[in-house]
Amino acid sequence: MILRDKTVIVTGGSQGVGAATARLFAEAGANLMLVARGKKDLEAVAAELRDKTRVEIFPMDVTDPEACVDVFKKAVFEFGRVDILVNNAGYHARGDVVDVETTDLARIVDVNLRAPIMLSRLALPYLREQEEAAIVNVGSLKGFAPIPGSATYAATKAGLRSFTLALAEELRSSGVKIAIVSPGPVDTGFIMDDIEQTDEITLSQPMSTADEVAQTILDLCGNRQEDVAMPWVTGVLATVSYLSPWFSRKIRPVLQRKGARVKAEIKARNKAG
Repeated sequence: MILRDKTVIVTGGSQGVGAATARLFAEAGANLMLVARGKKDLEAVAAELRDKTRVEIFPMDVTDPEACVDVFKKAVFEFGRVDILVNNAGYHARGDVVDVETTDLARIVDVNLRAPIMLSRLALPYLREQEEAAIVNVGSLKGFAPIPGSATYAATKAGLRSFTLALAEELRSSGVKIAIVSPGPVDTGFIMDDIEQTDEITLSQPMSTADEVAQTILDLCGNRQEDVAMPWVTGVLATVSYLSPWFSRKIRPVLQRKGARVKAEIKARNKAG
């Protein structure tokens, strides 16, 4: 897909994978509508990219139905079209279910699953006006193999993957590409700012960079892939663990020990820095 002058909406676009995705689309000449709750962070990313392309920001909570309607109206008003939606915004409250507040559990569901479903539905009338268009959802390998301490988060990412693949079938004969990328751990503030509460199994796996995930998102807009797990070796491990729960329980202590070492190393670097 030629991205120059296409309009891309990126949720969670103020930092991490969202900001990295915005930078790649800007380099490709796409117009950007960046969405997040924090206006200050959005303005910082927009200021960085405005010498490369047209950028607008839309501070909003993706769980707000009225704001979800308005962001598409704003994009069409500013740029005349919508071509790509990247559902990247995410929320996680780590811990066993019994230890997490019910309001946090509900927000995990609202941000990670209800919002991308709602935004995808609202995007479709605009995307169908284009010869080529795409929705790319950002999932997680926890949606393949749930990990204790992330039960609700894993459920939302599994649901998002199921929704994505079903929607892809519904739109198979259209010009709208539907895809999902499911990373393992990513070296962003989503994990690093909450390293104490991040489970050891997650940290036992190879860590992707935000730029690597962003490149996969950009690639998915134009290639034939619909379901990408990254890194591939962790994707294989997650799939095997899901298909063979006994195997998952067997290797869990080994992974926890490795992840504990990685966590200690990260905390030591953070303290030294």
